[in-house]
Amino acid sequence: MRRGLALAAVLAALLAAHLAGLTQYLSFEALRDNRLALLGWVAANPALAAGSFVLAYIAAVALSLPGAVWLTLVGGFLFGALLGTALTVLAATAGAVLVFLLARWLLGEGGLGRFGERGARLAEAVRREGFTYLLVLRLVPLFPFFLVNLVPAFVGMRLGTYSLATGLGIVPATAVFSLAGAGLGRAFEGEGGFDLRAVLTPETVLALVGLAALSLLAIPLRRRFAR
Repeated sequence: MRRGLALAAVLAALLAAHLAGLTQYLSFEALRDNRLALLGWVAANPALAAGSFVLAYIAAVALSLPGAVWLTLVGGFLFGALLGTALTVLAATAGAVLVFLLARWLLGEGGLGRFGERGARLAEAVRREGFTYLLVLRLVPLFPFFLVNLVPAFVGMRLGTYSLATGLGIVPATAVFSLAGAGLGRAFEGEGGFDLRAVLTPETVLALVGLAALSLLAIPLRRRFAR
């Protein structure tokens, strides 16, 4: 009964977030229109701004709201590439841990084994090489972030292993998007909207190269996971 009520509460929170229109604020237009106020607030209240950003990111990950990548860009824009990366890694890891703990409490550690022999074999493989599997899946986005949060909970992965692999694995992609976000300031300077020459800042170009490298790395990894 407690698990059923908790699951209903989570679903209600997800529905309320979408019905409240929170996702409409996760857009480049909203950031462009409010950028001066946000930058001023961050400059006047750096600690409060950093804490608020972390809490908002944790909520977005825990509730699986669309826009985590956008928030990563915002972190780079508001705090710079280095601090933005650190704050985002902290928040994303904390949000992923919350999802992991909730999924393990609601559905138990043997959830994957219920999908027959193949599910049981996969669960055993993940338990045996859990850190390596999860680190690879975090480094290269082969599957949705939310799905990768859930599967380890269903196979009994240890919380410490899950947290460490998550924290380390999301650093490269987070750094890439934070670097791109740090270059958004010049892209917003034009009053007429986005100018391609303004968008393609050195930071953005370097970020695109990093994403391309991660995408190329995914090709052999997909084949290995298929086997």
